[in-house]
Amino acid sequence: MSQKRPQAKYKIDRRLGCNLWGRPKSPYNTRQTPPGMHGANRRGRVSDYGQQLMAKQKLKGFYGCVGEKKFRRYFQEAVRLRGDTGQNLVGLLERRLDAVIYRAKFVPTIFSARQFVNHGHVTVNGKRVNIASYQVSEGDVIEVREKSRQMPLVLQAIEAPEREVAEYIDVDHKEMKATFLRIPKLEDIPYATQMEPHLIVEFYSR
Repeated sequence: MSQKRPQAKYKIDRRLGCNLWGRPKSPYNTRQTPPGMHGANRRGRVSDYGQQLMAKQKLKGFYGCVGEKKFRRYFQEAVRLRGDTGQNLVGLLERRLDAVIYRAKFVPTIFSARQFVNHGHVTVNGKRVNIASYQVSEGDVIEVREKSRQMPLVLQAIEAPEREVAEYIDVDHKEMKATFLRIPKLEDIPYATQMEPHLIVEFYSR
């Protein structure tokens, strides 16, 4: 994991003006101004474009700062799929393997989920997968590999009281196994702050 990412997750809350992951230790809980020397003077009325951009930055940031090229590909795929583009977009993001690992409470943060997958600690339907952006399908069984099950990171995440397992994932923490039941709708996804995918659709449709 790059050295920037652990620091980024502490600054991003204040930059975006929200507690993005609902973390008790978020700096936004105590200081609700943008980072930097002049942060207190920078909050004003936000233009329509600014609101659309902020919505995109929040959603990208939530999933561990997904790169712009990758995020745009998700949007293009969401457009191609039948149905509501905004709903399709969040569905694609929730199907990322690192997101499923995070939602199943096998790890404490989305950043650690990406690293956990990249380091080969996870199998999907019995086969090791080390690509964090791998798209999980309905009915897929995701497991923490046997040799990784006693990692402090995993044990602490399972015991942490501040997050619940998402309802579209069936988890057996004793067996370290999760089944992805269905692709969620926006209203099913336990975001800690309001996400507005319709504004992202507007942003890319400009």
